[in-house]
Amino acid sequence: MPNNKEIVVTGGGTGIGYAVAAAFARAGERVTITGRREQVLAEAATLAGARPVVFDAADPAAVEAALVELPDRVDVLVNNAGGNTDFLDGGDGEEGLAGFAAAFERNLRSNVVSAALVTHALRDRLADGARIITVGSIAAHTGAGSYGAAKAAVEAWNRSVARDFGPRGITANVVAPGLIEDTEFFHGQLSDRRREWLIGTTMTKRAGTPDDVVAVVTFLASPAAGHVTGQVVHVNGGAHLGK
Repeated sequence: MPNNKEIVVTGGGTGIGYAVAAAFARAGERVTITGRREQVLAEAATLAGARPVVFDAADPAAVEAALVELPDRVDVLVNNAGGNTDFLDGGDGEEGLAGFAAAFERNLRSNVVSAALVTHALRDRLADGARIITVGSIAAHTGAGSYGAAKAAVEAWNRSVARDFGPRGITANVVAPGLIEDTEFFHGQLSDRRREWLIGTTMTKRAGTPDDVVAVVTFLASPAAGHVTGQVVHVNGGAHLGK
């Protein structure tokens, strides 16, 4: 890959995505961050030294329209867009089976469809030897309703991606964090009691930080990780032991 790589980070406006984008930018790479919130994305891009492209990664029409603004060549794609949409719904919306189905589908679209859409849209722009890194979650193994199901689906999808792109030297891996603080993930809905319990399940007895995830992402994006593919790398302090 060239010395100055083209990096695309979806959901790059805050939290883990922003930290990843900023790390690549500090390393001298050309970074494009994407997200739905124009002002948040613009501010993040200025701070990180990245270029913002505003679109909803779970919307096929929006992804297609954004292609003209995305790099012609992509060396590293970080599928970070997503999150537990149940925290955003706040219990509002339809009730009954229709409401349950709609809430379930929101998590699938936000976490699985978004990653699959962007990867598929950029498939012909991925350079030989490129890296695809998708942010999963410990919830795929510990359970969290539709969010956990969506992240489990991300892991299954990643195996297919690794197989399909492998002949071109392109790797595809999932980084699965546990509790990571200094992000918007819980949207203010993490109680002190729940936080203490989550930290108590770790072996390190601390919450993770975005930089913990960045370290793994940047390794998987490096030439040193060229024979690591189809894997799930857990970043959770031992709260879940990957096998």
